[in-house]
Amino acid sequence: MHVLLLGRTPFDPQTVEAGIIRSDVELAYGTSLEDVKAAFTRGPVDVVIMGAGLPLRDRLAIVECVFDSSDSTSVHMKDRASGKDGMMPFVNQVLGDSES
Repeated sequence: MHVLLLGRTPFDPQTVEAGIIRSDVELAYGTSLEDVKAAFTRGPVDVVIMGAGLPLRDRLAIVECVFDSSDSTSVHMKDRASGKDGMMPFVNQVLGDSES
């Protein structure tokens, strides 16, 4: 499964990969709409997970880009209330729900 993680600031790949509950995940990272476009240029993306720190206009543009790029990619947006510490639990919840 190819997963694109998006956040306001860059992710630390080692930290993320150590915290992921699934072993069948190929991760890509980004902070912008340009990173989303680049990810889809490289190949199919199954799941996009966005942190809440991205500006709302950017998040909406990203959703539009994903849905224009793919009929099968799901998009998941984290809440603001759980803060930065809530990102990895959210990612793992999404990935756990994606098992099938």
